[in-house]
Amino acid sequence: MNIGGFQKNSVIDYPGKISCIVFLTGCNFDCPYCHNPDLVRCGLKNTSAIDPEELEAFLVKRRGLLDGVVITGGEPTLQADLPTLCRQIKSMGFSVKLDTNGSRPKVLTQLIEEDLLDYVAMDIKTDPARYSPLISRTCDPSSIRSSVQSILSSGLPHEFRTTCVRPLVDDDTVEVMAGLIEGARHHALQRVQYKKVPVLHPEFFDTYDWFIDEPTLQRYKTRFAESVQTCTIR
Repeated sequence: MNIGGFQKNSVIDYPGKISCIVFLTGCNFDCPYCHNPDLVRCGLKNTSAIDPEELEAFLVKRRGLLDGVVITGGEPTLQADLPTLCRQIKSMGFSVKLDTNGSRPKVLTQLIEEDLLDYVAMDIKTDPARYSPLISRTCDPSSIRSSVQSILSSGLPHEFRTTCVRPLVDDDTVEVMAGLIEGARHHALQRVQYKKVPVLHPEFFDTYDWFIDEPTLQRYKTRFAESVQTCTIR
């Protein structure tokens, strides 16, 4: 298990719970706006920056003080030891929230079926058919759709998230995404943090007319609100 980072306390990353955050290394996507570029670049073979035993010792001490653990990345489902980590965390009495890009539906479904997750947050980048070339050249659109269906049918608390940049997000892709996640509990439209935090490909923002203004974001929110229970902009 390659743990690239660790945040001991958060009140915003797991809705309704006080949590800590475990950052796993490696990602199979190349999102230009990714704000964890070091986790992506170091890959899966990087020596863990955090000893798993250190994490375990921390959680033992935080019983009764923390409600849950957020597992994020990178892309956590690339880690072969992810189910073991989830079991360990659950055995200590903590809830588990998983952040995923949805590219590995078999792993996600396994975690759900084994009751190892309590909350799932999945990124919907754009119309699955348009992930290539800006998100991934190898992503199978059916994998994204399968992950969405697994989450929707799981009965688990969940959310979907879309980072709003052109050309990935426009009227056409919003229509597709809204239909894809119809019936979801929550969808969040995320403003870009470019220039506020390091991103994976800053050159993207010099190449594309990427900015989406507030009136357009509000219009997209209205469209998603027709398909999901709640939609927010953050």
